[in-house]
Amino acid sequence: MLHILSQQNSLLNHFIAELRDENIQKDSMRFRRNMERIGEIMAYEISKTLNYESEEITTPLGISKMNLAQQPIVNATILRAGLPYHQGILNYFDKAENAFISAHRKYHKDGSFTIQLEHISSPSIDGKLLILSDPMLASGASMEIAYKAIIERGKPKHTHIVTIIASNQGINYVKKHLPMKNITIWAGDVDDELTVKSYIVPGLGDAGDLAYGSKM
Repeated sequence: MLHILSQQNSLLNHFIAELRDENIQKDSMRFRRNMERIGEIMAYEISKTLNYESEEITTPLGISKMNLAQQPIVNATILRAGLPYHQGILNYFDKAENAFISAHRKYHKDGSFTIQLEHISSPSIDGKLLILSDPMLASGASMEIAYKAIIERGKPKHTHIVTIIASNQGINYVKKHLPMKNITIWAGDVDDELTVKSYIVPGLGDAGDLAYGSKM
């Protein structure tokens, strides 16, 4: 299942617009905060799909019955661009366990690249709800590698792949290479074009550099 949140008018569109705006991008703190805000919105939308059970809550004046989510969650992201986005999701799923995946593009002399997985830090995800975030879903290759690496820590009950901006090519790649029967994709917005270097157009640029500064 695929959810594209920009198809419904909400404040999410304002936050994505600011992420894309080359003038507002000069403020890296605001860029990070907007990513965090979008993570919070994604978490709220995902929360509507969880399993709930009624519990009795004792107040100073009596008992209140509330429907509360019961599923254990592992909140995972791909470093480094995913950190503010991850924090936004964690702000709402504050009891979630957390996982971090270090992966990067290794460029070759001919301009092509491969995705290099460096390290993964994760609890067991067996039987849990996995939220796997990456702010940009470009070619889809990083997401495939990250997913296949983390499921070595167990079989999740369900996986939510969350991204801020995706390309159509990236979404189609994920649908082709991952078991979509057990996966839901959440995208803030989807762009049509992907360059030969796998940059999304119009996209927003390099999310990691914009959030934390350029790298060597």
